[in-house]
Amino acid sequence: MGVVSARLEGSDLGSVIPAIQKNITQKINLPQGYHIEYGGAYAQQQQSFKELLIILITSSLLVFCVILFVFKQFRIAILILVVAVLGISGSFLALFITKTPLNVGSYTGLIMIVGIIGENAIFTFLQFKQRAIENQNNNLENSVDEAVVYAISTRLRPKLMTALGAIIALMPLALGIGAGAQLHQPLAIAVIGGFLVALPLLLIVLPSMMRILYRSSTFIEKVQPDH
Repeated sequence: MGVVSARLEGSDLGSVIPAIQKNITQKINLPQGYHIEYGGAYAQQQQSFKELLIILITSSLLVFCVILFVFKQFRIAILILVVAVLGISGSFLALFITKTPLNVGSYTGLIMIVGIIGENAIFTFLQFKQRAIENQNNNLENSVDEAVVYAISTRLRPKLMTALGAIIALMPLALGIGAGAQLHQPLAIAVIGGFLVALPLLLIVLPSMMRILYRSSTFIEKVQPDH
């Protein structure tokens, strides 16, 4: 067994290890029975990735179970889960644009985004549901359309305040300003990217899908409380 060790300087694991692997693949031919194993901080990072991936999947399933328990409808539970998971795309896009490697901090940001979008989506649907029931009880026409507009307008200010407040607060970390900011920079970039994508998802995609799924009066009859 031959051990080769090194220290990183002016770079990170996310860019150094792929470069090492590429060069070894191109320039070194190992005899039969020999193999190369990467250990140290890289092995610990890969183990952390696996554990965080399990946490991400578990948190998504827990969000689905909570929504299903509260509303007792598979379609809205699936819809909110899909919207929450789509929010991760904003985090990946922000990491890609800034050329920030995926590490433990950015993975933590992904998990946070799923929970934040799921929470906001639940409140939006709850506003829509209550308004739709009131409209049906008052025999209003286009009750579902009006309920969608009401849900958007009611949740618009809290969503904007939450997103803008978080983005402004995390911007110094994302820019690497301050002592130790680089340590939390991937997390800040992932969260900011997730929030930027979360706004159109929560204000456009989610209400549009709710209108499509619940445009018939069947939904109102199902959720109307018994007297």
